[in-house]
Amino acid sequence: MSDKRDFYEVLGVEKNASEEDIKKAYRKLALKYHPDRNPGDKEAEAKFKEAAEAYDVLGSSDKRRQYDQFGHRAFDSGGMGGPRFHNMEDIFSAFGDILGGSMFGDIFGGARRRTSGPQPGRDLKIALDMTLEEIDAGVERTVMLKRADHCATCRGSGAKPGTSKRKCETCGGRGQVSRSQGFFAMVTACPRCQGAGETIESPCASCRGAGKLEAKAEVRIHIPAGVEQGVRLRVTGEGDAGDPGAPRGDLYCVIRELEHKIFQRSGSDVITEIPVGFAQMALGDTVEIPTLRGRAEMSIPAATQSGKVFRLRGQGLPVLEGRGRGDQLVRVFVEVPKKLSDRQKELLREFQELERKGSGHTSFFDKIVSYFS
Repeated sequence: MSDKRDFYEVLGVEKNASEEDIKKAYRKLALKYHPDRNPGDKEAEAKFKEAAEAYDVLGSSDKRRQYDQFGHRAFDSGGMGGPRFHNMEDIFSAFGDILGGSMFGDIFGGARRRTSGPQPGRDLKIALDMTLEEIDAGVERTVMLKRADHCATCRGSGAKPGTSKRKCETCGGRGQVSRSQGFFAMVTACPRCQGAGETIESPCASCRGAGKLEAKAEVRIHIPAGVEQGVRLRVTGEGDAGDPGAPRGDLYCVIRELEHKIFQRSGSDVITEIPVGFAQMALGDTVEIPTLRGRAEMSIPAATQSGKVFRLRGQGLPVLEGRGRGDQLVRVFVEVPKKLSDRQKELLREFQELERKGSGHTSFFDKIVSYFS
């Protein structure tokens, strides 16, 4: 008997779920457990793979029909078309249209595949420091960076204007040379053209044959509301320039959350602690609470104990790639005044006497004493 969880349970959908519902459920889980979002987290990696295996079956009408009839046995050894994901590359290859779509394409960058011919430019990476207020609202940022641009003099060819590159005579334009050593043949990059297949007889004076020069660039970046620490935003075509005829690389922006003086973050929820007077907690009161978007009123019932946590619905952060907002969790605690007037001291002593006399209340200290006696 298979020890795998039910695939419908893995994706959190009913057995009569539509194909679109199954796809949405998988995208949601893939976003949550994506390795870029959980670096080094083996548990998240396992759940990411588990969700991919579940979608591999339930996302196919034929496999889903087999699974509904035979369960996991349909894909055991000898079964037909079961999920076969040995690593992350298998998953990205199988579901590139989903993981590289509108949701993941801008948030998580996939590996750039190198092809023959002109090579695309290098990807660049920068860090973006963001406050919780900026994460709450979503912002546009303009950043200055240095990147490689095509040389204006030679238009990226590397050759002196009026001249052109020539096919490398050593490798015949292949970029590789073969050397025999006994029974073995070794293929290495051509030492003359460094694998380019072409040579420049008269280099451009401006870029010295490189075809590119370092230049400053101003890039505008849209940061969606609700991003989290470590999320990578991809800005397509804002990296280094590629070879002539090839696209630029991409710019990856890694989000770094700045520490807040008042709030702490827990997913889409925010947490804060508020000092409250003893009389307010004993008698009840309505207090103003700071939120990320201003102030909100919160009712404190009578006899509230120190450490009580209240929930303000919808006062948290937006859910990334989802709907709605998280909540604000407010922990209240008794604030003991550092200075008291004579009248305040008098009233507190009177209150203390009333507590000792007729209330029948046993203090925590009295309970400790009675325990040891």
